[in-house]
Amino acid sequence: MPVVKQTPDATKFNSAAALPFSLRLEDFRLAMQDVYDFLYDVNLLLVDKGLERLDDMLRPANLTGTLSDMLTASLARHSRTLAVNTFHNGHPDLLIKGQHPKNAAKSADSGVEIKSTTKKGGAVDTHGGRNQWMCVFVYDVDKETEPAVNRRALKFTEIYLGQVTVDDFRKNERGALGTRTSTLHAEGIKRLRTNWIYLDLPPVAPRVVKPKAAKRGKAAVATSK
Repeated sequence: MPVVKQTPDATKFNSAAALPFSLRLEDFRLAMQDVYDFLYDVNLLLVDKGLERLDDMLRPANLTGTLSDMLTASLARHSRTLAVNTFHNGHPDLLIKGQHPKNAAKSADSGVEIKSTTKKGGAVDTHGGRNQWMCVFVYDVDKETEPAVNRRALKFTEIYLGQVTVDDFRKNERGALGTRTSTLHAEGIKRLRTNWIYLDLPPVAPRVVKPKAAKRGKAAVATSK
């Protein structure tokens, strides 16, 4: 199968979504397309040389981190008010332009934190609960189809953008060598999903309910004699 370039479906965006910091739905569409264009160009070159696609080369955590960084940079480029936070591991990923020296802040109150995940519904792990605008891009990557040349191109299926608080997070258990993380609890993730930006999910197949087998009671037993 030849390398395919994905394109966002314009009909899947939520025109009623609440967008802070003068963001536009078009900013998200362009950010998605930037990633699709990059993956198409790179994978076309790799496959032409007989190498694996970038999607297959990168470990899941590395792919997720790469996508988050690319989406952050692209949203900053297309947004009218936001810039990439240039402070190493600063929070949030996107700051309001001009409010911090050199657009660098270790921790700022305003801006947008960008996350990407393969978890449907956007329940992504974070390093700690914060009061923030959080944007989660959910993507689907085909790691199973064989041979690998027939795998589907990476695709974004969900985008959520919500204003959450520290109280919306639960702390996750960790092992002796694990890093402490936090995830939105049930009410928190519900709050995030309410303000969805993009949903391109496959239709849910109707649930088939099998009729229950009739029980043979005493009357039935008596009749059969």
